[in-house]
Amino acid sequence: MCGMVRPADADAAVRLGVSYLGVIFAGGPRQVTVAQAREVVAAAGGVPVLGVFGSATGDEILRVREQAGLAGAQLHERGTPDLLARLRAAGLFVLPVLRLRGAEDFPELDLLRSTGAPVLVEPRVEGRLGGTGVPLPLELAAAARARLGAHPMVLAGGLTPETVAAAVAAVQPHGVDVSSGIEQGPGVKDHQRMLRFMEAVGWR
Repeated sequence: MCGMVRPADADAAVRLGVSYLGVIFAGGPRQVTVAQAREVVAAAGGVPVLGVFGSATGDEILRVREQAGLAGAQLHERGTPDLLARLRAAGLFVLPVLRLRGAEDFPELDLLRSTGAPVLVEPRVEGRLGGTGVPLPLELAAAARARLGAHPMVLAGGLTPETVAAAVAAVQPHGVDVSSGIEQGPGVKDHQRMLRFMEAVGWR
């Protein structure tokens, strides 16, 4: 569950059995300060919290990791093999993101697979790095999943309690990433929708 801003929401997610939490440093209405991220990490009680980064450098990511206590980084830009290797060597769980337009982007999928890191796929929405609420067409997501074979893939983009079960059944990802689909408004999570989302994927 991504886009965490409030410690109470992080605590609720942990109680529901979420595997990872995300805090956003890449801009947008859910962007947090380092101090806010520290509060979310504290509320997570040991559940890994990933920072979502856009154009940040390796030095910037590692500095924020130390200041906020992050366990990992989700990279929406600059996800080069060298950067991934550096962050993983520093002990971070790294999740590079591929924003798909179509099958023409699959060579980049192959490159990310070669790094050994799990890959998150979501739709490309021009001018936005994520959190758009736009779903990835399931046919394209399933094709990406087939391209990756047994390599771990996380599915994101417009997932909701109403749609996630069908998406999981069609694509068979290793995990799903949700933010706007479990909110009352940007950064304000709806705890009932969080529960329904977890129930829909069979994790409750």
